[in-house]
Amino acid sequence: MKTNVTRRGLLAGTAAAAATAASGSVAPAIAAPPPAGKQVPGVYRHKVGDFEITVVTDGVRVWELPASFVQNAKKEEVSAALQANFFPPGELVTPFNPIVVNTGSKLVLIDTGLGSGAFAQSKGAFGQLATNLTAAGIDAKAIDAVIITHCHPDHINGLVGGDGKPAFPNAEVFVPSPEVKYWTDDGALSRAPDRLKGNFSNTRRVFKALDNKITPYDADKDVVAGIRSMATPGHTPGQMSLIVSSGDGKLFVQADVTNVPFLFARNPGWHVMFDMDGPAAEATRRKVYDMLVAERMPMQGFHYVFPSLAHIEKSGNGYREVPVLWSTTL
Repeated sequence: MKTNVTRRGLLAGTAAAAATAASGSVAPAIAAPPPAGKQVPGVYRHKVGDFEITVVTDGVRVWELPASFVQNAKKEEVSAALQANFFPPGELVTPFNPIVVNTGSKLVLIDTGLGSGAFAQSKGAFGQLATNLTAAGIDAKAIDAVIITHCHPDHINGLVGGDGKPAFPNAEVFVPSPEVKYWTDDGALSRAPDRLKGNFSNTRRVFKALDNKITPYDADKDVVAGIRSMATPGHTPGQMSLIVSSGDGKLFVQADVTNVPFLFARNPGWHVMFDMDGPAAEATRRKVYDMLVAERMPMQGFHYVFPSLAHIEKSGNGYREVPVLWSTTL
């Protein structure tokens, strides 16, 4: 549309503005809307070949740094590492990031977060999987398979809904064979240190809620077409990681090969308090990260900062994550 501005019109407008100012009248201010007070849903999508990956955050836990969080380093060293990475030195910030893989024929959830009980207890800080799945347009009843990497609460508790029933009623639930064997073994329970006994009871509680309808899986097998298992023990006896493959695309889903990268990728020799066998976990970590560096394979880190997608490169005596560029299209 063409607009004609004449000298007479411009002068008239200027005179009107001057008159308004002289009279002291001011246009009423429009009040700013109140602060939203909450985040948007934590959902991000990317592609691996023809597969669509949806990262569905379960939230973030902020908690006081325990003195023994790293079993073979002093708390002061850990605090210094946190501060060097722009985190408060006395706090731990731990993200939780399950993913959904749409293979075109199946909808597959990998790990399930802390569950609805944790959502209520934390006032929504974590345990967000169910709400973020809904925000992503994914119906829990449409999930065909759930693949569990290991039986820690932040990976299995979301299998059970707030009503105590299976949260994914139509899904086949796959759990690593060594994990099933270990956490259901009364002999292993009797020999376990006190700090692990709660994990035995929690795993059995979850399995019972599923009516023990779980499918054990082994290493080096396709759990679902296009999603292959890889043994990554140490963190737990039977932890598995997964390699998602479609066409020329590959994605390594690392489970807890590291905890937060700003501590354990930078310092691969550090043993987090949750590692059941620290030296074995370290050996696994170095082997996996050397592979990721050599193959330039992108990696999805459960405890990485959302959307938890990165490449890995060597850095000094350790490694560094290089976040994959956020894409606005698929």
